[in-house]
Amino acid sequence: MAQGPQSSTHGCWHEPVTHGHDQIDDTAEAAPSRYRQLSANWQLCLLVFTILGVGLAVNQFFNLGFFIGLTILDNNYQYALISLFVPIVFIMFPATAKASRTTVPLYDWALFILTLVVTVFVMSKSKEILDKGWEFGAPDYMVYASYVFWLLMLEVTRRAGGTSLFIVVAIVSFYPLIADKMPGPISGLSSTLADTAVYHILSNESVLGIPMRALANLVIGFLIFGVALQKTGGGTFFINLAFALLGHVRGGPAKVAIFASGLMGSMSGSVISNVLTTGAMTIPAMKRSGFRPSYAAGVEACASTGGVLMPPIMGATAFIMAVFLEIPYATIAVAAIIPSILYFFALFVQIDSYAARKKMPGMPRSELPRIGETMREGWHFIAVFVLLIVMLIYLKREVLAPFYATLLLIIINQVTSSQKWGWAELKGFILATGTLLAEITALLAGVGLIVGALSVTGMAGTFVNDLVFLAGGNTIVLLFMGALTSFIMGIGMTVTAAYIFLAIVLAPALIQGGLDPLASHLFIFYWGMVSYITPPVALGAYTAATIANANPIRTGFEAMRLGSIIYFVPFFFVLDPAFILKGSVSHIAMTFVFAIVGITLVSSALQGYLIFIGDLCTRALWQWPLRLGILAAGLLLATPGGGIIPWSNFDKTIAAGILLVLCLTPIMFQQWRLSADDATS
Repeated sequence: MAQGPQSSTHGCWHEPVTHGHDQIDDTAEAAPSRYRQLSANWQLCLLVFTILGVGLAVNQFFNLGFFIGLTILDNNYQYALISLFVPIVFIMFPATAKASRTTVPLYDWALFILTLVVTVFVMSKSKEILDKGWEFGAPDYMVYASYVFWLLMLEVTRRAGGTSLFIVVAIVSFYPLIADKMPGPISGLSSTLADTAVYHILSNESVLGIPMRALANLVIGFLIFGVALQKTGGGTFFINLAFALLGHVRGGPAKVAIFASGLMGSMSGSVISNVLTTGAMTIPAMKRSGFRPSYAAGVEACASTGGVLMPPIMGATAFIMAVFLEIPYATIAVAAIIPSILYFFALFVQIDSYAARKKMPGMPRSELPRIGETMREGWHFIAVFVLLIVMLIYLKREVLAPFYATLLLIIINQVTSSQKWGWAELKGFILATGTLLAEITALLAGVGLIVGALSVTGMAGTFVNDLVFLAGGNTIVLLFMGALTSFIMGIGMTVTAAYIFLAIVLAPALIQGGLDPLASHLFIFYWGMVSYITPPVALGAYTAATIANANPIRTGFEAMRLGSIIYFVPFFFVLDPAFILKGSVSHIAMTFVFAIVGITLVSSALQGYLIFIGDLCTRALWQWPLRLGILAAGLLLATPGGGIIPWSNFDKTIAAGILLVLCLTPIMFQQWRLSADDATS
């Protein structure tokens, strides 16, 4: 039988807490070897580039004035970050799956040097680019430099983001060359190859567009904080805390996965890395408690997916959303509170119902960490989170908050932890930070090419008008079209890339249809995440299936059922902004309560067990129509009425009540008969 993450003794639980950074490193290295293992010289190179890049960002954010007498323009700063981080991609990421993971071949040396030379050269011309308007007419030598820069951005996008993202970015980035020859909805203004290259590289709308601005001016600090949290043992602390709090209740290991993966996903912003780190501990524990392998993997996939949707960090995409909407990031984090609560509550109810129906007890307390000892060893992680939230929401210092939180975390770790960092741990932290920043910079610079192509062709506005026209002015139809488009785009691209594309071509159509701007952007964000748990792709579910030794397709469908509320929640908050905390307190509270009741019914119907009622599967012939009726009643209660919905909240409540009476009466009667039969026997 598969062993849980705790071994057989109580004491083994606490070793991961004190050696958390080592454990997470091992997990990362056991994951698919996307990265090269660098030699000492290349590690030194990465260390220097990372320190320079982070130092440049700190100087910019805190206005320290390191560069006396030198004004750093915004495009100069962004080019500098690209110069420091993008060349590293050729060293960290092998060109192909068969390329060496231990040595850097000559062609990657050459690409590293070429990228460094070209990006530094363009950076040196940043003032002239602005003063002379070279984005609309550059000298020949800058045109040639732009060609090389463009091709290099495509290659780093392929290495960091994969073939699917590369194909999408490449096609769209070259689209301006043929835009005038395309059919109506996707036609636009055409450009020459030279003009397109110059616009991509020298303008502030493409490589230096919204994605890079978000990274340069906001995201960097949160990425560093996430690495520091993991390297000081934060990830393992949250997993241990989850086991201490929930491991003993029915279905405990699965509920632990929800808690731990939600917190870890919020920090990392990556579904796949979250599955690989927390899933390595939670999935074996779930299997040991009696959960089917495919079910255990589905739980982890859903929990990791939901983590990216959960405040306070939510990954890089939420920060880019803040730049798009020109609002503080804290506003987005606050708006995401109720939707994320509803998502995780639905997961919790489904797992509890499944465990109740299968009579699955929790884990023995003797095999679990003690809450008191866990908190004594990791209280500072919670303290740092509190500081981060206070600075984000109350002090409105979202740019500086992660730097203060990171500094506090490292100081406390050095003062109180039994595993203080030495030079080796500090080096590991800097290397991990540099690797992450290189990967994210390459991805966002590459995705910026999509933004530039849509901008220079003017296709975004045309596409928006065509969407509104096709929907016939019907907001519901427009929402379903938007959901389908977001799902499809989420299949072939990263969440961030899909969101950026849809924020340009789809969100304006939803806003033009009368929907709240923030709700519209969250809608496409949520639906871009759906592909991680929905077959035929379901990358999150398939990754979890490999850990659980489960059938990937079956795991995908299990994840789809467990995470089914994600398909409905986006419709809730675009139909009623109360779900994103807009409106009166009484209306928000009422909406939330009805949603909780409705989601309880939906989740219970999906798993076949309803609290206070019991097993819904006592009669094979009756159970499916009755469970479908309960599910429909739940959706009626949770979905906000009025507005574009023809039924009022009162009408829906009455209809839901009638459905529940019709469905629960025969179930309760059957259970009464079974109880009577048991009593007589």
